[in-house]
Amino acid sequence: MTLVNCFDSIRLELITMKKKALDALNRLLSGNVEYLNAKVAQGDVSPDLRQRLCDEGQKPYAAIVACSDSRVVPEDIFMRSLGELFVIRVAGNVIGETQAASVTYAVQHLGVPLVMVLGHTHCGAISAVLEGCDDEALNPLSRPIANAIGSVKDPDEASALNAVNALKELRCISDIAAMEEQEELLLLPALYHTDSGKVEVLEEDHA
Repeated sequence: MTLVNCFDSIRLELITMKKKALDALNRLLSGNVEYLNAKVAQGDVSPDLRQRLCDEGQKPYAAIVACSDSRVVPEDIFMRSLGELFVIRVAGNVIGETQAASVTYAVQHLGVPLVMVLGHTHCGAISAVLEGCDDEALNPLSRPIANAIGSVKDPDEASALNAVNALKELRCISDIAAMEEQEELLLLPALYHTDSGKVEVLEEDHA
């Protein structure tokens, strides 16, 4: 392969990856629009799909770091089926060692082109920090949240800042930062409104 053809091949691969990321985002947001007026979740959980995923393995197109809150279920919020989303849930959607490793696995081994950190309104972990929780057992959750929100007192603003900060923590992972720089990966912060069900993609200068 000549040098020119090599560059063309790389350029085509990058364009393809970017398109995959944008297609993934479109599928998520389109699903959320359906969810807003839905009464039941519509994702496919059929025996046939379960068997196919067992035989062929998973090929998710998005990794989502979300809160453990029982009201925040990404598969339902985006109306997706089994095998579509690689979901990492932890109270306060904070990024610790295991969350960072899970995202790295999704990106490097499963090839997901999109990573979303999904915060949400009315978050109990955020409220605990705002109320001055000093339980040492919760420090692995409360410290990163406190660092993210600083002096902000509004709960919704704090939730948004926390999601944006979690994304910044992912960028501290050299491989992930490099893939984003090369446009092989799309990283986005978002906020789920628990009352309306709407997912709002956040501007990163929110912080």
